Amino acid sequence: MMTASLAHHAPWTDRRGTLSPLRLVVFVAILVPGIAIFADLFFGPVRPEPYEHALNESGEWAVRLLLLSLFVTPLRRIFSWNKVMGVRRMIGVSVLAYGLLHLGLYMAQENWDVVKVASEIVVRIYLTIGFVALLGLVALGVTSFDSMVRRLGPAWNRLHQLAYPIAALGILHFFLQSKSDVAQPTIMAGLFVLLMLYRLAVRSGLQISSWWVLLACAGVAAVATSGLEYAWYALATGIPAQLVFLANFDVATSFRPAVWVGLVGAAVSLAASGQQIWRSVRGA
Repeated sequence: MMTASLAHHAPWTDRRGTLSPLRLVVFVAILVPGIAIFADLFFGPVRPEPYEHALNESGEWAVRLLLLSLFVTPLRRIFSWNKVMGVRRMIGVSVLAYGLLHLGLYMAQENWDVVKVASEIVVRIYLTIGFVALLGLVALGVTSFDSMVRRLGPAWNRLHQLAYPIAALGILHFFLQSKSDVAQPTIMAGLFVLLMLYRLAVRSGLQISSWWVLLACAGVAAVATSGLEYAWYALATGIPAQLVFLANFDVATSFRPAVWVGLVGAAVSLAASGQQIWRSVRGA
């Protein structure tokens, strides 16, 4: 998740100290949710639970950015876009920042009662899962520096493979705290499945930039997403899971998580196909 190097320069410049439009855009985009969270917290409407909205938003952005950081490598492979690797560490560090903000807001909600917070983390399983995921992010964050990469050697790569189970734990935490409305965590789970299918395709020796491979991954991820949503509603809620499943086919009313995941995967396939056509035209 977090790249091996850390040059001494501003986050919006490259290794030579030159302004990088890509890095600048990503840096600003990462800051915007945090600014919005604090603006709403201090200047937004008065709520019965003043920290609840900010707490939820910070946690959701931590999961979103974690998935985004994991998608960097597949995007590089699919589109031969090597420059995107330069923003992976920045996104990874932002995940840790939003995760720590999430914990800080929870502590503020509990009036900074450390003993109570610690006991709640131990007693409530969804908090335990979230805290374990945060500890994993801390481990990745403190080992992102060049000195730690050199010190750990080959173990560094093995350690940073933990980003994948950490993402799974984060999504599970998202599910458990969302209770009955799990549209957002289901989309995150579906995108995680799509990510793992991309990795499986590469390991199987398939051409990951091929549009049909990407489209197949999109279809399988969409089906898996609908299955995950069905399983959640069937096992964890009293809401009829069959009705939720059938809603996937009623796109005129709304787009269910499976449809969104399928559309994201299809968009990647279409973009890859378009890139290949453009290269063929230019090379003709």
